[in-house]
Amino acid sequence: MGGSQSVQQKSIHEFTVKDSRGQDVDLGIYKGKVLLVVNVASKCGLTDSNYTQLTELYSKYKEQGLEIFAFPCNQFLKQEPGTSQDAQEFACTRYKAEYPIFQKVHVNGPKTAPVYKFLKASKGGLCTPRIKWNFTKFLIDGEGCVISRYGPSTSPKAIEARIKQALGVE
Repeated sequence: MGGSQSVQQKSIHEFTVKDSRGQDVDLGIYKGKVLLVVNVASKCGLTDSNYTQLTELYSKYKEQGLEIFAFPCNQFLKQEPGTSQDAQEFACTRYKAEYPIFQKVHVNGPKTAPVYKFLKASKGGLCTPRIKWNFTKFLIDGEGCVISRYGPSTSPKAIEARIKQALGVE
């Protein structure tokens, strides 16, 4: 089993991931919700703007069915050096994040988390499916299918119109 392993799942709802404390979370409980999945880091130059805007979007659209999933990742210049719980505490304390902060994951390489294999197989990046940096974003519809992928330089606010469209909000 190498890196070319095929992805059998058709929906993100088929996955179980670990929360920041190591407890299983069945993503099937989010059926019907629009999801924005982001690989996050606390020590990145993009951290402040992304976390601030993610919190704003979540506050604005959570009642309409938006969920944000933050997956801490230390693969890019070791910019998420602490534990998963450290990452959660950072996001919740400094940025008032109320959305799930999951366990640290690998988004590239042989230890790539299964959910990220699915995301990358669903929407590859420009030239390669590899995640290029922190704060790559995947927008997922209520059926659990990836609608769009956005690079790190695309701010959460820049995709607000697309989120509203996915939610069916005017």
